[in-house]
Amino acid sequence: MKPIRLISGFLTVGVWTLASRILGFVRDAIILAYLGTGPAYEAYVVAFRLPNMFRRFFAEGAFNMAFIPIFSKKLEGGEDAEGFAAQAFAGLASILILITLAAQAVMPWMIYGLASGFAGQEQFDLSVEFARIAFPYILFISLAALLSGVLNALGRFAAAAAAPVLLNVLLVGVMIVAALTGGDIARALIWTIPLAGMAQLALVWIAARKAGFHVHFQRPRMTPDMRRLIRVAVPAALAGGVVQVNLLVGQQVASYFERAVGWLYAADRLYQLPLGVVGIAIGVVLLPDLSRRLKARDDEGARNALSRAAEVSLALTIPAAVALVVIPGPLVSVLFQRGATTSADVQAIALAVAIYGLGLPAFVIQKILQPLFFAREDTRRPFNYAVASMVVNAGIAIGLAPVAGWISCAIATTFAAWAMVGLLSRGARPFGDVARFDARFHRRIWRIVAASGIMGVCLWGAAWLMEGALHASGLRYAALLALVLIGMVSYFGAGQIIGAFRLAEFKRSFKRGG
Repeated sequence: MKPIRLISGFLTVGVWTLASRILGFVRDAIILAYLGTGPAYEAYVVAFRLPNMFRRFFAEGAFNMAFIPIFSKKLEGGEDAEGFAAQAFAGLASILILITLAAQAVMPWMIYGLASGFAGQEQFDLSVEFARIAFPYILFISLAALLSGVLNALGRFAAAAAAPVLLNVLLVGVMIVAALTGGDIARALIWTIPLAGMAQLALVWIAARKAGFHVHFQRPRMTPDMRRLIRVAVPAALAGGVVQVNLLVGQQVASYFERAVGWLYAADRLYQLPLGVVGIAIGVVLLPDLSRRLKARDDEGARNALSRAAEVSLALTIPAAVALVVIPGPLVSVLFQRGATTSADVQAIALAVAIYGLGLPAFVIQKILQPLFFAREDTRRPFNYAVASMVVNAGIAIGLAPVAGWISCAIATTFAAWAMVGLLSRGARPFGDVARFDARFHRRIWRIVAASGIMGVCLWGAAWLMEGALHASGLRYAALLALVLIGMVSYFGAGQIIGAFRLAEFKRSFKRGG
């Protein structure tokens, strides 16, 4: 994949992910308006996060991080990639069906393991009920993620990136219908989640067939390729899902503080917007590209791809992180404060957003560095680093809780993210020049930081001047839009002037990519 195609793929995934995350904001704003941050909302958070955690392990985290490099190399070498994909599909489906059945039987213990602070409260029983309904989502969405990996390796990014939009469209639609008809909004949400998983699976299944790739149902068999896949996938399960594991550790601690689970989840949704658009997009596009280049022994091309991915992603991530730190209050207030969501909720969520913002570049850098290992089918070292990161996360979250309270969870997540970056960077040194960013990256990164700093000053001043408008019911949406535009103009203007990037490069990526 040429650099221009790499950036184009990133933009394709990023644009669709942006659409999904914007709809996700609409979804979460509606949920918070109807449910507030009370028991029903906290039960929904725990129930929805449970299958998503398993999805990260068994699809995006483990299977795809192990599957995509092997599959990409088979494509590059002209081997039976389609047969391998069918074997992986059958194996993954078998494992997930067994896990789904087992989870139904032990769900109360699973909820206790995720949020033991709920025990004896209304949200515990609600969480068990909601999780049993939502858990089959893991089967459909994980198989959809595997087929998305096939499409990504084929260079077909649009359908796989568009699939998450379906979830948010269906959830928003169901909530509106339930509200208009006087139905139970929380239960309508939960029942829609597995149905949305089926719709996402159908979308990527059809896209794969249109791409000429047919995955047939077959009996799972333990072939040499499957043994190789499992050997790589087991350590990747933790390495690929470390962010989710750390968030769940935080959730366990937060469950002992009233409303804290809802606050952290709302903050997580806000910082996940730039993380999803930039970090996940880069990871999805970079991994198959690096795998093919390493197979072809194109070390110079691999280094260039890595450097451009890092340059573009950090050029978009660092200013987003600065914005989350500088103006979290206006962002949270305008996006979430309505209905049952109070000003106290806004203040708590904004504090968590600012702390998560400090860790945002680290989450994105992880997405850039991990493919260096996964492309070589090396998941053992990222697994070891993930364990170390989780120890840091748990130690800070639990250790600071008596002093800092619920916010210790956000602090721990940010510290653990940077610890993971340090370990990945150190571990990649033996890869040589392939793992080192080139001279152009080093010239531009500090200018990107400087442009982001200029933007931060402009945002702070503008937010101070527009404080009244940001809290006025008839003006706050327009005021937030003006604040966003000020940030964009100041950042891209400063960046162009000081040479952090060239706007023409972004334009060429849109025009020439596909």
